[in-house]
Amino acid sequence: MPMHDERLSRREAIALGVTVAVAAATRGAIAAGTAAAADAVSGADAPAVITRRIPSSGEALPVVGLGTNNYSPTTPEERAARRAVVERLPQLGGRVIDTAPAYRQSESVLGELIAEIGNRERLFVATKVTAADGDRAGGIAMLEESFRRLRVSHVDLMQVHNLTGVDTLLPVLAEWKKEGRIGHLGITTSSARQYPEMLGHMRRHTLDFVQVDYSIANRGAAEEILPLAAERGIAVLINMPFGGRRDGNVFPRVAGKALPDWAADLDAQSWAQFFLKYVVSHPAVTCAISGMTKLAHLEDNFGAARGRLPDAALRRRMEEYWDRELAQGEDA
Repeated sequence: MPMHDERLSRREAIALGVTVAVAAATRGAIAAGTAAAADAVSGADAPAVITRRIPSSGEALPVVGLGTNNYSPTTPEERAARRAVVERLPQLGGRVIDTAPAYRQSESVLGELIAEIGNRERLFVATKVTAADGDRAGGIAMLEESFRRLRVSHVDLMQVHNLTGVDTLLPVLAEWKKEGRIGHLGITTSSARQYPEMLGHMRRHTLDFVQVDYSIANRGAAEEILPLAAERGIAVLINMPFGGRRDGNVFPRVAGKALPDWAADLDAQSWAQFFLKYVVSHPAVTCAISGMTKLAHLEDNFGAARGRLPDAALRRRMEEYWDRELAQGEDA
């Protein structure tokens, strides 16, 4: 799915005094090491990480994950920064990493980094496959190549990317799931134009996951996709939780603006947390994946996986605030 690097807007926000929350110790860190190691993350009394269960398997996932569209570094410094994020993610209690063959070298880079760090067992790795024009053999070859690039024998979630070859590939993925090569299967889109097709597949096929675009600025998926996922027991990954290129990144709309006082009611300490808490508080959403290439962004975003989430009334207030105070900002 498309990923957006909010570097400029984040930098501006920090310069303007927006607080960046540092996420604290997690139960995952305690399980992986000692209480002292967890304290070193940032405090043994930190709130627990919020998780949601995958309806089909019962496996629990943290509600914030890592998108890796921009994981094709061109310098040693860029690679080191991405390595730090992949290493830190499970220390904070995170698990989900989403990638795709279409994301240039991301699969290969992730495979290298995860092998170097040695934290594969603490991660939920998701990638994607396509079968253009119903090319089954080509789709299978792409699957095998993803396994080679990621250096894994098991992928936790395999998704048909942008609905390209769903009817061809789902029987293949079902067989691979039966064999234990993949844990879950699903389909993805990041375009409202594909919603009718996605809804059709959701009604016809047995799916573990769908992945779809959704944000406070882009709520179309909440009309039919998310309710149908809840009805049919399908887990939901959210891409573009900060708006994305099609709908406009949300951060420029809040540059120079302080959080409303009532953001404290949902334990949001930054605009990133405000936006993510809106997304993951939807009852049908399992996990929101955001592109993160810097530790500061990871730690800030992961703050949305702790503390209180907005209830239905507060979600409506967030929507009204966005629509009234922020959505028209670019046109004013």
